[in-house]
Amino acid sequence: MNKIYKAKVNNEFDFEFTQEEVDQLDSLSTTTESIHVLHENKSLNLSLVQQNFNEQSYQIKVNSNIYHVQISNDLDVLIKEMGLSLASASQVNEIKAPMPGLILDINVKEGQAVKEGETLLILEAMKMENAITAPRDAVIKKIPVVNANTVAKNELLIEME
Repeated sequence: MNKIYKAKVNNEFDFEFTQEEVDQLDSLSTTTESIHVLHENKSLNLSLVQQNFNEQSYQIKVNSNIYHVQISNDLDVLIKEMGLSLASASQVNEIKAPMPGLILDINVKEGQAVKEGETLLILEAMKMENAITAPRDAVIKKIPVVNANTVAKNELLIEME
């Protein structure tokens, strides 16, 4: 069965495409965060500006324009249509390292109130800077890591109240 994806661009335009269509793209990775695509005889340079895996949202630069893209698959659409939300099922109190890396910058302090989506820290992994963001509005309870330290996958980065 061919997977179907839906993409919403800038909360305005809706697109639907299959895994087969993605696989058939004339594309070439130029760096770990950039790709070059030939589409309908047009040359496009795409790069990832920002990502939020929890919300499946991304900011992508296409040539010189930046677009906000929300991607969902069949299961995501079904869950939304049923009025369910995986994010609301549990409240996240701990932010753990999604991969091993180096702490480049910590943008918050213990006791500080943060809003959902606010950048908490920058984790460098595989030569890419990854912004770790707040999954919900909260207060920072504990920060057991410091700048310039390496962390292992699933290591506690930030504890929230």
